[in-house]
Order: sequence, then C-alpha cells, then structure tokens
Amino acid sequence: MSQPGPARTPHDQVVMGVLQAIRAFTDAMDRMHGGLKGDMDMNATDLAALRMLIMREGRGEIVSPHQLAEHLRISSASTTKLLDRLSASGHVARQPHPHDRRARIVVLTDESRSAFFRHFGERLRLMRGVAERYTDVELVLITGFLAEISETLDPPGSA
Repeated sequence: MSQPGPARTPHDQVVMGVLQAIRAFTDAMDRMHGGLKGDMDMNATDLAALRMLIMREGRGEIVSPHQLAEHLRISSASTTKLLDRLSASGHVARQPHPHDRRARIVVLTDESRSAFFRHFGERLRLMRGVAERYTDVELVLITGFLAEISETLDPPGSA
C-alpha cells in the first residue's frame, strides 16, 4: 500500500487515529529535542549520543566508542570527531574499560547528566504520571506496540 486511502471502516478510523497520534508524538519529541540542542549548544547527532548514554547508564551498561558508532550509524572517523567535540565541551569523558585495559569507554560527565535532567526531568515526571494511570496489562501492550513500531521504522541491520 503506497498511500493510505480514506478510512472506510471503524477499525480503519482507529488505525488512522493511532498513526496521527504517533505523528503528533514524534513532532513533540522533535520540538523537545530541539530545545535541548539549543540549551546545550549541540547538533542532533551530539544529542542522540547523549540520549544513548543516558539510556545505557540507566540500565547499568557501559558504552564503547564502537557501540556508539553502531547506534548512531556513523563511521569510526565521525565517532572520533563526535567524541572529541563532546569531550572538549565537557559532555563526555573517555575512560579505561573496567575489564579490558586495551579498550576505552564513553561516560557522561556529571555536568552533562545534570543538564540533561534539568531539561528533561519535569517532562519525564509528567510522562511517568501519564504512564502510571494505565494498568500493568495495558502498559505491557503499549510497550509491545511501541517496540513493534520502532522496529518497523528502524529494523536491525538497516543503515
């Protein structure tokens, strides 16, 4: 199907409503990230790197420059430039890997983490408030739906 046609059935109308809600959500996320890019004086790739580091840190994971490059789908040379830029601006630090003396990891600086949560903290609190109004069963369903949508937009191995 190349172009969606008019909603012909009640289910079609609900599906179109979901797609419109997704579009509105992504627009809101773009505006929110645009504000953070300006506040922290960085470009979209810089911000995507910080978001990845925040997410991985929250899960207790460490991040190598190679993992960052894979996530952002950029070359090793671009990753080096990115890390040089983020290090110079005080957003990240390169540190020795805790288990492999030959490797390095990338970590957020305390200032960068604080700036990120200064900008997003209230929004995260409000989003959590919305999520808490749903039952566990509903949240599992929503999580699965969002994961499938994400997979559709960004399948593994695509570049």
